[in-house]
Amino acid sequence: MTDVVIQHLITEQKVRIKCKELVKKIAIYKNRLAIQLPEKILIYELYSDDSSDMHYQVKEKILRKYDCNLLVVCTDHIILCQEKRLQCLTFTGVKEREWQMESLIRYIKVIGGPSAREGLLVGLKNGQILKIFVDNLFAIVLLKQATAVRCLDMSASRNKLAVVDENDMCLVYDVHTKELLFQEPNANSVAWNTQCEDMLCFSGGGYLNIKASTFPVHQQRLQGFVVGYNGSKIFCLHLFAMTAVEVPQSAPMYQYLDRKLFKEAYQIACLGVTDADWRELAMEALEGLEFETAKKAFARVQDLRYLELISSIEERKKRGETNQDVFLADVFSYQGKFHEAAKLYRRCGHENLALDMYTDLCMFDYAKDFLGSGDPKETKMLITKQADWARNINEPKAAVEMYISAGEHIKAIEISGDRGWIDMLIDIARKLDKAERESLLLCAHYFKKLDNPGYAAETYLKIGDLKSLVQLHVDTQRWEEAFALGEKHPEFKDDIYVPYAQWLAENDRFEEAQKAFHKAGRQREAVQVLEQLTHNAVVESRFNDAAYYYWMLSMQCLDIAQADPVQKDAMLAKFHHYQHLAELYHGYHAIHRYTEEPFSFHLPETLFNISRFLLHSLTKDTPLGISKVNTLFTLAKQSKALGAYKLARHAYDRLQGLQSPARFQKSIELGSLTIRSKPFHDSEELVPLCYRCSTNNPLLNNLGNVCVNCRQPFVFSASSYEVLHLVEFYLEEGITDEEAVALIDLEAPRHKQESKWQEVTSPNSQSLRLDEAMDPMGGEDPFTAKLSFEQGGSEFVPVVVNRTVLRSMSRRDVLIKRWPPPLQWQYFRSLLPDASITMCPSCFQMFHSEDYELLVLQHTCCPYCRRRIDDPGP
Repeated sequence: MTDVVIQHLITEQKVRIKCKELVKKIAIYKNRLAIQLPEKILIYELYSDDSSDMHYQVKEKILRKYDCNLLVVCTDHIILCQEKRLQCLTFTGVKEREWQMESLIRYIKVIGGPSAREGLLVGLKNGQILKIFVDNLFAIVLLKQATAVRCLDMSASRNKLAVVDENDMCLVYDVHTKELLFQEPNANSVAWNTQCEDMLCFSGGGYLNIKASTFPVHQQRLQGFVVGYNGSKIFCLHLFAMTAVEVPQSAPMYQYLDRKLFKEAYQIACLGVTDADWRELAMEALEGLEFETAKKAFARVQDLRYLELISSIEERKKRGETNQDVFLADVFSYQGKFHEAAKLYRRCGHENLALDMYTDLCMFDYAKDFLGSGDPKETKMLITKQADWARNINEPKAAVEMYISAGEHIKAIEISGDRGWIDMLIDIARKLDKAERESLLLCAHYFKKLDNPGYAAETYLKIGDLKSLVQLHVDTQRWEEAFALGEKHPEFKDDIYVPYAQWLAENDRFEEAQKAFHKAGRQREAVQVLEQLTHNAVVESRFNDAAYYYWMLSMQCLDIAQADPVQKDAMLAKFHHYQHLAELYHGYHAIHRYTEEPFSFHLPETLFNISRFLLHSLTKDTPLGISKVNTLFTLAKQSKALGAYKLARHAYDRLQGLQSPARFQKSIELGSLTIRSKPFHDSEELVPLCYRCSTNNPLLNNLGNVCVNCRQPFVFSASSYEVLHLVEFYLEEGITDEEAVALIDLEAPRHKQESKWQEVTSPNSQSLRLDEAMDPMGGEDPFTAKLSFEQGGSEFVPVVVNRTVLRSMSRRDVLIKRWPPPLQWQYFRSLLPDASITMCPSCFQMFHSEDYELLVLQHTCCPYCRRRIDDPGP
């Protein structure tokens, strides 16, 4: 009873002021608080202008006792009500004005106004309602009713007045016209909404009643008296407690919506409604084509989809579209009312929009009703979209069929290919016209991807894409088909053989790879492969392979010299160099095996001949991998075993000056000692004979592998390395190779004569001697006459024959190395026709026929160039 509690209705903060005396009356207005005590009146004000500040301080004290029924405070005044009289006092206690009423004053309310000029509503017992301004002596009569006033309130715009009379009736008047707008029963207090002109609430009978405009009242249970209505909050006093009730404004909003008053409904919604109510307002406004209100409402619920629709419609309106039915149909389609939208589209003549809508919705059965008069484009579009839909819902087979019927073959192919449907793909490919190249290429791509090269080849053939077909055969390593295609179309030769060669190289088939590079015309790559193979073979001591690769290298150089005149001289020099290396490595292979392996696979005579051949050939630089120590060691051992003691001693002497492996040291030292017990000469059986001049050549020849007398180069067997009974001859100037062969083939008949070669036998040797005596018939061989040369000359004089000599030769006595251009053919005459000699048609190496046949049987190929016996080519 001695304390005053002030409660902030919005923040619900409370503050207690202790007065220590009996509190008789209190009044509050904005930042002012008046408390009447028995002997004085205290005036308080807030410390600051902050609306949420709750700190009060004493402003003034009126130290005087007043008797009054009601107390009201304003900014600078206090108003005392004494029965029928109102007094206006300043905060210092000075009475400024006084108003005398006709009847008892029942209700006073400050309705605001400027400072020191506030307005008051006054309700009298006789039903009169007045408006008084504190700075004006005259009261203004607003209206007079028949019943006594219990409660009053004026709307925010001061246009409407709500009155509760003593009969618990709430009456609402228009202030200007004095017209009774409506009345509601069971009211004990009333308050207008401070934020909405047309809304008020009143309490009574245990109910809270909310009324919007002239709509029916919305009720909810509530005990107490309404003292204020702000937005969606109603402030009620019940017993000793002041409560703020949050009241949703849904009911009045829907009342406005029912009457299509969208702007008013929006104002109500702004006071406080749920998201669902905002959405409903937005939808109703949108259907009512009230786009401004709808936009605001959708912005509240952040529905971007409908905001985009509204923005689109507004843009179209700016462009001059005015058909409201189309706009409404768009709204219906967004709301899911598709059939209503379609009817509107049809009604306004936009059936294409209905078709698009149903198509986008995949409602194809309905869409067909809106197709034009059999327009094939629209039909195709509809089927395509239906296929897209089937594809998206994982119905690929149906989608493929629809795409095919719509002519969208690429999409059908993509689905079939991704699913691995080979049968479906080949059906499509076979039905397509060859002009549809893109679709067919896509089919072929999927056939390759699905590892079905047969169908891919069929497809490429259909469109005539031979390049892709070649690439297919290459990618799938179907080389036979690729080669067959390359034979028919030589322009793809490079595309076939280069990948083939690379594939061979990757699979360690280097020799075949080299041939493939060569066949593709990639000479540089072919030579590189061979050079690498050759180097590897030498490093790995595979001298037989090294000889073969060097021979192949020489032939490659010959091919390049034949094809490129610019490189002719350089390539020919390389050809002769590689041919020489091939012969050296071919011979050294046997030497290496003899020195490295425990058992020998060659006859002593063969090893002896090979080591002599190598010793005479290695007069300058020694090639990589060839060991002079091994060569001399083999020569020394075999010479000693065969009776060539002089040569053996020479070999041992040279070995003494070389750095020999430790495993040979003992043998070399022992051999050097024991050889000195042997006679210092060589066996005559081992002495080589020159078949041109019949000179016995020393085993150690400083000139190399030529005759010391006539300088005629020796022709060696490529297997036993014996000197063959062959003499090379050259054609007289003006005679072509073709003419020479033709003359030799004539084989003119000659008188039978005794052989001029006579066998001479002695106890220590056996040899053949050319008998210079003419036969009795005088039929000397013309070729034999050409063998003569000038004795004592240091220059080699070749045997040159003319047409007569050629005509006199027998075809079986002549061997021809038919080198390809730019090399000249080489001609050799056998001087012992009964001793058969065989020449390999590929490498042109000479062999004793028996040796060659045996080696071919062992290896099924030439031991030198590895040409197979079943190879028909030269």
